[in-house]
Amino acid sequence: MNFVKPNKEEINPFLQLLLLLFYALIGGLVFGLIAVVIDTMIYGMSFFSNFSLMMAGDPKYIDGLKIIQIFSSVGTFIVPPLALALTEGQPITRFYGFKNPKPLLAGLVFLIMVASMPFMEWTVVINQKLVLPDFLKGLEQWMKEKEDEAMKLTIQLLTVRNNFDFVVNLIMIAVLPAIGEELMFRGGVQRSINKAFNSPHLAIWLTAIIFSAIHVQFYGFIPRMLLGAGFGYLYYFSGSIWYAILAHFLNNAYAVCAAFYMQKHNMPLDKADEPLGFTWYGYLISAIITIALFKFFKDSATSERKLD
Repeated sequence: MNFVKPNKEEINPFLQLLLLLFYALIGGLVFGLIAVVIDTMIYGMSFFSNFSLMMAGDPKYIDGLKIIQIFSSVGTFIVPPLALALTEGQPITRFYGFKNPKPLLAGLVFLIMVASMPFMEWTVVINQKLVLPDFLKGLEQWMKEKEDEAMKLTIQLLTVRNNFDFVVNLIMIAVLPAIGEELMFRGGVQRSINKAFNSPHLAIWLTAIIFSAIHVQFYGFIPRMLLGAGFGYLYYFSGSIWYAILAHFLNNAYAVCAAFYMQKHNMPLDKADEPLGFTWYGYLISAIITIALFKFFKDSATSERKLD
């Protein structure tokens, strides 16, 4: 007689979310401590007295900051979803849908990211024009100060002295966040919310809001939320997390490569976020093409999944 082993029932999705948060706290703490130990070996005990300078982006300690960024990314975003899959007793590849990417769908992801650039620029411009009511002027000033601090820190992280710095930046800013944040948010949070409410669209947009809020950059909230939703729909339509990872990587890698190009041509990095200034119909055309490409991706992914 043949016995078919039933699939193990997953734990409550709300408990999954709590476990993700718990694993993120533990992972961030453990990997953060490892980074501190490494930095102490590099800088000596003076590292602790100059810790605030490093976190502020002091060029002297930029390598130490990058070490902390890399280890924190691994501990906070990559370890938790992997630990959740292990807790569920399921293979990581099956739990998060690591299906082999198809060339057509991967190509469509690339086209989507390129076509959406003007429209995303428009959302950045709109978001940066955010003005709060008079009684919240203090909050608005604080938000602007935090945004300026984040921009200065980003410029320091993107500054390269050699080709090795460029490779490190590509790993730190593009590769690890693409893998970790997609596993954490699309694979972990979005998946659990969808199981909790049986509503993929609610799960996609709630996750996108959380994804944007976690970056604590107020004047980039809308475009980052839309990016998160886009990544979520790529995952939902295809059933494979690879396409969301690819889209995330392309978005971040473009910023790293653009910064590298600007430095090679002696262009100031603080001008990198200045809009190119498309006409209104350029933004409209970008939005229409992006939506059409998403529709094509959905139809193509549906056909591919029927063939599997």
